[in-house]
Amino acid sequence: MRVLITNDDGINAPGIRALARAVHSAGHDVTVAAPRAEASGMSAALTAVTERGELMLEPCDFDGVAAVAVAASPGYIAVLAGLGAFGQRPDVVLSGINRGANAGHAILHSGTVGAALTAANEGMSALAVSLDVLTAVDASAASGGAAIEALNTADDEARHWDTAAGIAVRLLPWLAEAPPATVLNLNVPDLVADELRGVCRATLAPFGQVQMAIAEKGGSFLRTAVEQHDREQVPGSDVSLLAEGYATVTAVCPPAQCPDVQPPTDR
Repeated sequence: MRVLITNDDGINAPGIRALARAVHSAGHDVTVAAPRAEASGMSAALTAVTERGELMLEPCDFDGVAAVAVAASPGYIAVLAGLGAFGQRPDVVLSGINRGANAGHAILHSGTVGAALTAANEGMSALAVSLDVLTAVDASAASGGAAIEALNTADDEARHWDTAAGIAVRLLPWLAEAPPATVLNLNVPDLVADELRGVCRATLAPFGQVQMAIAEKGGSFLRTAVEQHDREQVPGSDVSLLAEGYATVTAVCPPAQCPDVQPPTDR
């Protein structure tokens, strides 16, 4: 299987290396093309940095896997992959492993999920993979703010990326046989594989794990902060099941028209 792997944390993030290593070890033909710098929160944006009309590509050492850093957003990279910019058009696009869960309706803003949905828009099946690094921290923190601070100072190299990568590899054969443009969103707790309670199909929570808040407001400025949601969890949703120690998988799709909504017209 030809697999293109991208992310929104950037080419140097530990999660993408773990994913590339696992997929390559499973015998697949892997190419990595990821943003040269962090591109979190990009959603499906098509942005790039060019010089004299040329998009900059920088080959990288990726433990035997062909890899290139691209001066572009994850969604743009997915489009380029479909055009054959990084070799043959991939059978599947993988995006991740993201540092932090991409759960609930907040996936709208995720560059990780945005790349997967863009791939589907180009006719390729895709899998977005994220590691829930917040739930375990929150369990031992005094408050949501303390959990966020602990998360920001944690050692990312020590996280359980291989747990998420292993589940992603298990899902690949199913995804290859699914209808074209199928997209799965996978979230995995930051635990060793033996500590997971299992993998569950989940609904999207009506919110994500975190939300933006206004921390300070002045006459000519705003300062924002990221806070945890304190709303009651919805049973069976991705946010709820992650908190219970399950990995969650949800089928999602690119934007589409709403056939049941009939706007007023002149005809």
